[in-house]
Amino acid sequence: MLGCTPVIESLLDTDLYKFTMMQEILHHQPETQAAYAFKCRNTPALPLALLKSEIEAQLDHLCSLRFSEPELAYLAKLRFIKSDFVDFLRLFQLQRRFIHITVQDAHPDDLDIRVAGPMLHCMLFEIYVLSIVNEIYFRQFPAQAAFAIGRERLQAKLATLKHLSAGAMPANPFVFFDFGTRRRFSRVWHAEMVGLLAKEAAPYFRGTSNVLLAMQYGVTPIGTMAHEYMQAFQCFGSRLRDFQTNALEHWVREYRGDLGIALTDVVGTDAFLRDFDLYFCKLFDGLRHDSGDPFEWGEKVIAHYKKMNIDYGTKQLVFSDGLTLDKSIALYRHFAPRTRTGFGIGTHLSNDCGQVPLQIVMKLVSCNGQPVAKVSDTAGKGMCEDENFLNYLCDVFQITRQ
Repeated sequence: MLGCTPVIESLLDTDLYKFTMMQEILHHQPETQAAYAFKCRNTPALPLALLKSEIEAQLDHLCSLRFSEPELAYLAKLRFIKSDFVDFLRLFQLQRRFIHITVQDAHPDDLDIRVAGPMLHCMLFEIYVLSIVNEIYFRQFPAQAAFAIGRERLQAKLATLKHLSAGAMPANPFVFFDFGTRRRFSRVWHAEMVGLLAKEAAPYFRGTSNVLLAMQYGVTPIGTMAHEYMQAFQCFGSRLRDFQTNALEHWVREYRGDLGIALTDVVGTDAFLRDFDLYFCKLFDGLRHDSGDPFEWGEKVIAHYKKMNIDYGTKQLVFSDGLTLDKSIALYRHFAPRTRTGFGIGTHLSNDCGQVPLQIVMKLVSCNGQPVAKVSDTAGKGMCEDENFLNYLCDVFQITRQ
């Protein structure tokens, strides 16, 4: 039985790209089986294993939730969401039997969280689990003191934005989005923060990845694809060497011009750009950075567009890797004279409350019984549970492991 306030009260309280990826899987690979694993990349001040019973209770509650008709109506109004997918969600309910938490003897302070089952019934767990772990962890610290710090720091960010206009470039204005659902301090703080940005940060604040908050505050829901979508295609019938082109091709066919920002670092940017040929350069609106040096990445992408004789000024570079507002503005000033930019800021908005944030992720580790891998441009951000497959993947794509 749940002993305290639910962390998740609505299934819409997740990131948009979970729905866009889920719709594509429903339409083209509905039989897919998948497994996901939780990982904490830093050392928490307090052991996560102590939170196991409360997290279990929160998962019990999560699996009792259903989408409401107003929530489904909101999704149905998004032009890229198809009516059959809305009908699927009307019947949808997360299944408790697909998620398990254990504490391993070898790592008694850590949580081993695993999700395994039909991909369509498992892929939504990720953001909810990360939000639950975060909030239960941060409930151990005084909330009012944290909120006071968060409000003070948010006001400082708003002051920074008010001084931005003097150096802004009208042709390519500075725009940013909230990408903070997965690592937020709490649901209540996240809502307060997005509400204040929607009210006070115009015209710079352009939306949030969180679909529930987008609906509540009348801002744009932001997102296209995540690593799991590209990773899954490592097991979808084509040669491994062709998985990126296969994934991008399926995305184009599903969305036909909508949601045109592609993610570049599933096997590293260099390997991605080798597959991102003239056809894809023309079809996609831009690319998203999520690992490696962002300045080097942006220059590399612009050089690739130039090589393909593409007017890179018409494309968008979206940055989303550990951004602060100051770093976003520095990137903007560097690239905006040449091309469009956008900045997805996560933890620095949703968990800048005085405590050290958890660096937690939940990644796809196998698909249809086969291992999959993410090979990042940043050491430590990759993830694979099968060393032999990882070596094979790196060999196929000529990747030097970080």
